[in-house]
Amino acid sequence: MSDLLFYTHPQSRGRIAHWMLEEVGEPYRTVWLDYGSTMKAPEYLAVNPMGKVPALRDGDTVVSESAAICAYLADRFPQRRLAPPPGDPARAAYYRWMFFVAGPLEMATTARALGWQVPEGRSRMVGFGSYVEALDALETALHPGPYVCGEQFSAADVVLGSALGWGLMFGTIDKRPSFEAYAARLQQRQAALRANALNEAWLKGGPSP
Repeated sequence: MSDLLFYTHPQSRGRIAHWMLEEVGEPYRTVWLDYGSTMKAPEYLAVNPMGKVPALRDGDTVVSESAAICAYLADRFPQRRLAPPPGDPARAAYYRWMFFVAGPLEMATTARALGWQVPEGRSRMVGFGSYVEALDALETALHPGPYVCGEQFSAADVVLGSALGWGLMFGTIDKRPSFEAYAARLQQRQAALRANALNEAWLKGGPSP
């Protein structure tokens, strides 16, 4: 039996980590939780005190936060080559853009979705500066490509590809050609398609594919 136990909900950031699990290709078990009930139950709060998904249990180790789960899995299974090895210069871009998505980009798109405005002259106080600046910076991650770490697909692409796909779908990220081309290409990866099928099947109440 697999030691990897994955807690998620199909309408959550759990889809990011789910995609990563499929890229890793190791056996895992999925626990589907519901908002307001099992996600807030004492059993799950012992796993993640925030009562949010995703979370991953690997034996006695627990990891939460989608980007952290992706980074953990890449290091946990180095044979899958989903992260540049320590000492590789590409590791810098890997860290840079994974943390950029989890920090400034998340802040910028959340502010846009909720209609928050940074007061004039106060942009230095927020991590993303401005929405446009964040997107302009993000665009540099996609050049020269094809991936964040050049020729090597990595966990950083799972995190960034998920964020772009979600943002383009719901209008929190402007439809720039480089964003659309990158997201569309990544969404056709077999692991992404498998993870999406699993989540859609659960939403429809049918059997997992």
